Amino acid sequence: MRRLNAQYRKADYATDVLSFASETPGDLGDIAIARGVAARQAKAQGHSDAIEVKTLALHGLLHLVGYDHERDRGEMRKAEDRLRRRAGLPVGLITRSHTR
Repeated sequence: MRRLNAQYRKADYATDVLSFASETPGDLGDIAIARGVAARQAKAQGHSDAIEVKTLALHGLLHLVGYDHERDRGEMRKAEDRLRRRAGLPVGLITRSHTR
């Protein structure tokens, strides 16, 4: 994951989730989740690895459908919060990263 993050985002660290949009019509793309990072984050958040992977998958999916929390003035955070509540997931990744 560190190698992918460095290659595609020019960030030399192991991130938790990356999204790769597809150029094929009808295909959203791929989501890569670092299981080790996810496990550490799950422990820190006090929930299961499965919950963390679902939280990361939701975050990655939102990127694939066009959201960008670094530029959209809170639209992705709102969508993430709404969808994670419907899915019964704890605090979203964006909200969590802004409260550290």
